[in-house]
Amino acid sequence: MPDRSGHDHLPLSEVLLELGEHHESQISIGQMMERFGGRAMGGLLLLFGLACTLPLPPGGTTIFGLPLCLLAPQLLIGARAPWLPLRVRQGSIATADLKKGLPKVLPWIRRMEAVSRPRLDFLFGGMGQRMIGLVCTLLALVLILPIPLGNILPATAVTVLALSLVQRDGVLALLGYALSAASVGVLVLAAGAISSVAQHVFRLLAGA
Repeated sequence: MPDRSGHDHLPLSEVLLELGEHHESQISIGQMMERFGGRAMGGLLLLFGLACTLPLPPGGTTIFGLPLCLLAPQLLIGARAPWLPLRVRQGSIATADLKKGLPKVLPWIRRMEAVSRPRLDFLFGGMGQRMIGLVCTLLALVLILPIPLGNILPATAVTVLALSLVQRDGVLALLGYALSAASVGVLVLAAGAISSVAQHVFRLLAGA
């Protein structure tokens, strides 16, 4: 990996682009943490949140959701820098897969970066950070569940909240909270619909 000196001041989209240009076939989670530097907490949340928004084979969101379950609670307890077990830090992603997925998300991130700026800073104080950590933890728990098509809204909410941390943009944080509430609403409606169908099928079987 190239020297990351001064990279804390690069837009996050540029850091992600450099990750996709990694010269080896695999890039480890630890190397990504080094590249994100002082923004590692938000950067990793963003990266795994983005991964969960992509079309993945069954179980894919569980794989990428597990690191979120480790990272988000650290925000909840007030951690400023992420901690991951050695085994997780040594885990890797194929550079080709990363490079393939980035064009799908980089334009969106760049547009968000272009209009975002530090504002509503009180949303990132001690309580604000813990609130983001709590919401992301709950969303991460949803993402590790095998819910068909149930990953898009929660993963997008995690991604927006993570970007708000990096950009210190309270408007993005509020958008992330709104997406989180929408995620809960959709999941509740889906659970209700599934329950109604299951009860209907049970009654049909019982009357057969």
